[in-house]
Amino acid sequence: MTNDGSEDGSEGMTYADAGVDIEASEAATAALVAQIGGGSGDYAGLLDIGDRYLGLATDGVGTKLLVAEALEDYSTVGIDCIAMNANDLVAAGVRPVAFVDYLAVDEPDERFAEQVGQGLNAGADEADIELVGGETAVMPEVINGLDLAGTCAGLADKDALFPGEAEPGDALVGFESSGIHSNGLTLARKTATSDGEYTDEWDGDEYDTVGEALLEPTRLYTYLLDDLRAAETNAAAHVTGGGWTNLERMGDYHYVVEDAFDPQPIFEFIQSMGGVSDEEMHKTFNMGTGFVAAVPEQNADALVESTDGKIIGYVENGEGVSIRGLEL
Repeated sequence: MTNDGSEDGSEGMTYADAGVDIEASEAATAALVAQIGGGSGDYAGLLDIGDRYLGLATDGVGTKLLVAEALEDYSTVGIDCIAMNANDLVAAGVRPVAFVDYLAVDEPDERFAEQVGQGLNAGADEADIELVGGETAVMPEVINGLDLAGTCAGLADKDALFPGEAEPGDALVGFESSGIHSNGLTLARKTATSDGEYTDEWDGDEYDTVGEALLEPTRLYTYLLDDLRAAETNAAAHVTGGGWTNLERMGDYHYVVEDAFDPQPIFEFIQSMGGVSDEEMHKTFNMGTGFVAAVPEQNADALVESTDGKIIGYVENGEGVSIRGLEL
């Protein structure tokens, strides 16, 4: 990625321009958390239930649903819904076990409800969790179209949780994303449709249309949990909203990324269509790497050999994230 902005020297389109201000969102979240209190972790709420922790994560699909609506294809968004929740539990060292969904609509529609259910079932099968219930709410004056969210519950023995804090000298082991996942879609949609349509032909063999590339479902990382525990992982990051700055959730250190996975073509498409700067891309999207673990250096090779990950960098004293010539 080499685009530093639009041709006239301006920054190009940003996530805030598209309608999502990450800093404002984080401030609002902090204000909410300050009022409700309660036990929590960086990625999952944790409740001490005796000899174990109950972990809870909640998230939705976001504006990716608008792409699904445009293509009249909701068959994969259920996978996104489960993955966005289950992956957060894995980042805390919690094994996901059960999921409940919440589907809010302006009017009932059996067609898209069936497709949403197909995706939820596929995601649950891949994550090896149980769908234990859900709710469909018809709210015509509140919802325009539909919204899909859910909550995932998990369990972890007290000695199985990741400490949650990286250590200087740790190796960073990364795991490839499947594409854009379910974050930054507001910016991606604005750029993708700035001079075209979701139904435009995709320039490549992977998809038929631009919309299909945007709908590529979020990758599930639940299969990694046993290997991450065996590697004595100190902390992990699910690369979601905020892009590569998510690594800072592993502690106040400097994260040096030297060999991240290459971004999939969808990211180059978004950047070129919107004139988006390299920095904005890396602060918004996963850019090819969807999950990162900080593990003791001596354990990194074994983790790589037992999984499909690779060593992408290291942790040192300092602050921020260095990647591809950027300081985030």
